[in-house]
Formats: sequence, C-alpha cells, structure tokens
Amino acid sequence: MKAMHIGGKLRRLRQERHLSQAQMAAELQISPSYLNLIESNRRPVTARVLLQLADKFKVDVGSLATEDDGRLTSDLMEALSDSFFEDHDIKTSDVRDLVATLPGVGRALLALYHAYHAGVGSASEVSPAGAPQGEVQGERVLTGLPSEEVTDFLQSRRNHFADLEKAAEELWRDNDLALHTLQQDLVRVLSQRYAVQVEIVPWGRTPGLLRSYNPLTRRLELSEMLPPASRTFQLAHQIAFLGYRPVLEHQGAGGKLTSPASDALARSALANYFAAAVMMPYARFIEAARATRYDIEVLQSRFGASFEQVCHRLTTLRRPGDEGIPFHLIRVDIAGNISKRFSASGIHIARFGAACPRWNVYDAFATPGMIRVQVSRMPDGQTFFCVARTIGSPGHNTLRGGLPQRIERLSLGLGCALGHARDIVYADGLHLEDPQIVTPIGVSCRTCARTDCSDRASPAIAQRLEIDENRRGQSPYMVSD
Repeated sequence: MKAMHIGGKLRRLRQERHLSQAQMAAELQISPSYLNLIESNRRPVTARVLLQLADKFKVDVGSLATEDDGRLTSDLMEALSDSFFEDHDIKTSDVRDLVATLPGVGRALLALYHAYHAGVGSASEVSPAGAPQGEVQGERVLTGLPSEEVTDFLQSRRNHFADLEKAAEELWRDNDLALHTLQQDLVRVLSQRYAVQVEIVPWGRTPGLLRSYNPLTRRLELSEMLPPASRTFQLAHQIAFLGYRPVLEHQGAGGKLTSPASDALARSALANYFAAAVMMPYARFIEAARATRYDIEVLQSRFGASFEQVCHRLTTLRRPGDEGIPFHLIRVDIAGNISKRFSASGIHIARFGAACPRWNVYDAFATPGMIRVQVSRMPDGQTFFCVARTIGSPGHNTLRGGLPQRIERLSLGLGCALGHARDIVYADGLHLEDPQIVTPIGVSCRTCARTDCSDRASPAIAQRLEIDENRRGQSPYMVSD
C-alpha cells in the first residue's frame, strides 16, 4: 500500500469528537507519541490503524485517500508560481504540508488567488471614462471567470449527469429515433413536437453565426458551413433548451455559481452534454467503445460524430456500475492557451497559462490530422498514455476577400493512466514497459521540479535562479550537473 499521510484529517476527526490524543490513541491501540507523529505527518498511517479507524470511529477509509489533496496541491503550486509571490521562498513540501494539515486554508488561499487573478484582468479593462467593466451586484463586483467556474463545476460532478442521460434516452424512446437517420429525425422532432422549422442558410446571410434560433418565429437557422456532425449536434442542443430546460436548470443549480454569465454558460455546457448523449446513447456508445478498444475514428463513423465529440463523450462515461476508462481531456490553440480541460485520469492540467510544452497535444500541431501517441510521466511518478490530434473549428471560413487567411486549428489531447493503455487500440505495438519511450512532463514550467529540462521556458518556483555568464545550456533556466 502506498504510504498515506493523513495527519490533518486525523487531527480534525479527533477534535470533532472532542478527544485528547491520549484518548484517541487508546481507541486506536497505539501510543500517544505515535499518534502525535501521525498527526504531524512525520509518520504514514498503517493499514492496522486504518482498520481501527474504520472500526472504532466508523470512518470511510476511502475518504482519507481521495485525489482531492493532490489536485489541491497542484493548483496551489500553480497559483504560487505567479510572479506576485516570487519574493517568497515557497517550496513544494511547504504546500504539501499545508494541504495535509490545513486543507481548508489551502482552498481559501486558492479562492483568494482566483479573485485576485480575475480582479487584475477586470482592472485592466476600463472604459475611456475609467469605469470598471465588471458587473456589480449590490456592493460586490463579480470578477470571477465564468469559464473557470463552469469547468470546476463539471469536474466536481465527474463530468457525468445521470438526469441528462435519462432525458436523452427518453427522447430516443418517445420519438423512434434511429442512428442512421438521426439528423432527419431531430428535424422531425423539432417540427412536430415543438413547431420549429429548420433551415440551412447560406453563409453570407448570417456571417459569423453557426446557429440562430428566433423564439418568436420559431425558426432555427443552421449555417451551411456546419459539417453534418455539427448540424446534428446543434439540433439536439436546441431540443435541450426547448424540451428539457427544467432538467438543465436543476442540474446546474448545484454548481453554486456566482454570476448570471456563469449560470448561462453552465446551461449551455449542460445542453452540449445532452446533445452528445443524444448522438451517442450511453449503453450503445460504451459497448462500441469497448468493442473497438476506444478507436476514435471508428466511433466517429459509427455514430456520425466528430473527433472532438467522440473524445468529449468518452470523458462522460462514468455511470456507476458501467464505467468506461477514466480519461482526461485538454484542448489548446497554437499559442498554448487552454480552452477546455477535464481530468478523470488523475493528471493535473494547468489552470492559468500554458501547459508543459512536452505534452503531445502541442506536438500534434507539427503533423496536422495525424494521431500522436505518448507515454508521459509526471514528476510525482504518475504515468499516462495520451493521444492527440489537431482539429478544425466547425464552419471556419478560410477565404475572405480573395486573400487566404491563417488556417484556424486547435489540438485535442485525450489520455488515461498507463494501467488502462492495453485496453486502447492506439497502444498496440508499443512496449509500454520500456523506459526509453517515456516522456518526462510536468504541469507547467513554473510548477515543474525538473531542472534538467531543455524545454524549460521559465525557472521553477522552487529553483534558485543563478545565471553563470561563462556557461550557457540549451535553456537559460536549465540546471546541469
């Protein structure tokens, strides 16, 4: 069993029960001095002590070993890597100790940093008259980023919403939908059930819009630039709002979001979830995923979906008792900005700025349209199997005014813990046990402890920056022996 340090949690449990160290030690059949060592994280907890906790105090042992601590540590390290804290000598061990002993304080510090980070952005966006552009409610300025709030909400729900899965299955059952005629079937549902007429319109009529719904005329217009998979998705998305809005609002109500913009973005994200569940029904999709060994391209063809739609759907297969592989997903642009992230695999993805340049999600830009694979290892030893490929933005117009524009591309990465790699077709032919195929990666340069990395773009937060004018490595921040 991996060594577990649960000092803070054990101390809180003791204090909640109003016990002294001597009293709890007696219940656990250990000495008070040993209990003190465990509480101060100078000793890991043993299996015998865990069994005693479960027996004497009715504690769910699993709750003491959640992945939340690791994620909180990673998020705090990323926040503390901000140049705002550069004069403070903060080490990774300090953050781990804080999370282990006072996780509530760690979460409060992270919330404070998020407010600061959002506030800096809002303060820089002022009108010519100097008035802040943030929205004010009462005396509180809403400076939180809606996208971050919604991402955290989806992460907290493991990106799985049983009621939306049920609603999608209800739509199939009540309207005799078929996979091979799904787009036409959804047009029929909109017409017969909601009195909505659908029209595919020329690009020039609604420039810049891919979908437009007029609730007064009950007319839904879809751009001719949308590929078939995106048209089907937008039809199902519209049905979500017309027929299942109460379900969307009920599912979003548990998010504790702080602004109308966050609420609206959450409803849109949930409508997208519903649309994917309609296009790729849970039972049929997970069966196909297992049978094809998660072959994304085969699943694309079978369900009439895009590469991104399939990858995103794979992250939602968390139905209790019928779960798929726990995947993480990241979407980036060529500048490194992260526009979508979710992790069920346990990997930590940067919240601010770019991720590690060694991730294959960035390598994919060098080979557009080709699937790249990577076995990657984090500094803490966790190893992952990842695939990545570039994707195009639906409906992107590459020509205007006779002059060619930059081809707009994004890159999408999908990955899982290495232990699941043999269940995935893209791992065939790889010697996963060979250490030479492993790529050392990190969360971001500022939080990564790998001082020997030639791709390092900035010094690590825990690295003392020493520049030797007589020596120059591949990176000015690379430390060599």
